Amino acid sequence: MLTVLLRTVFFYFFLLLVLRLMGKRELGSLGPLELVITFIMAEAAAIPIENPERPLVYGIIPILTLMALELILSKLCLISATWRHLISGRPTVVIENGRFVVREMRRLRYTINDLLEQLRQKGYDSLSDVDTAILESNGELSVLPKEAARPLRLADIGLAGSGIKPCVLVIDGQVQKEDLAKCGIDEAALHALLQRHGCRHTGEVLFAGMDNMGKVFVQRKE
Repeated sequence: MLTVLLRTVFFYFFLLLVLRLMGKRELGSLGPLELVITFIMAEAAAIPIENPERPLVYGIIPILTLMALELILSKLCLISATWRHLISGRPTVVIENGRFVVREMRRLRYTINDLLEQLRQKGYDSLSDVDTAILESNGELSVLPKEAARPLRLADIGLAGSGIKPCVLVIDGQVQKEDLAKCGIDEAALHALLQRHGCRHTGEVLFAGMDNMGKVFVQRKE
């Protein structure tokens, strides 16, 4: 039992390291290649865990081989559009000029109900608001609204932006120094801002951030 426990802990940290080396990707944005390799890695790690009499190398070698294969294929996808389209597929237009592209939807076995559900998740309740919708290679739907349905921009009402980038200033009492530098704010100015919101020091702050209009939001710890 102790052997199984120790092997489980070992492969947990080993897989964590391997996945970090392979690069950061959200689960929802994994392509077919990454999904297949992730599943096989999990199976490879399970072999020496379920069979304690087998050496650890039975799990380590397949995982390292898969990591090398994924890195090589990812590199090929970066330098070759042909490889990228072969492995990851191509984005597909499923709505064009406000109309379903039925031919492509049938090819993808993508139903109208699936499409309407994803449109609702994107905040579009009516098909009449959508000009173009593209099903990306990872299954995510990108939506380009019609001119009348797109969000209002400052330029539409004759205003210019402030040029300030939104940034996070403090999270759970910790000053986000990189974001401070991007916003051109030093720690003295930050403390002055926090004091105006009733916080004597950063340790009292749960979250502080600045939007693109220079407005600061501060929430104190409870």
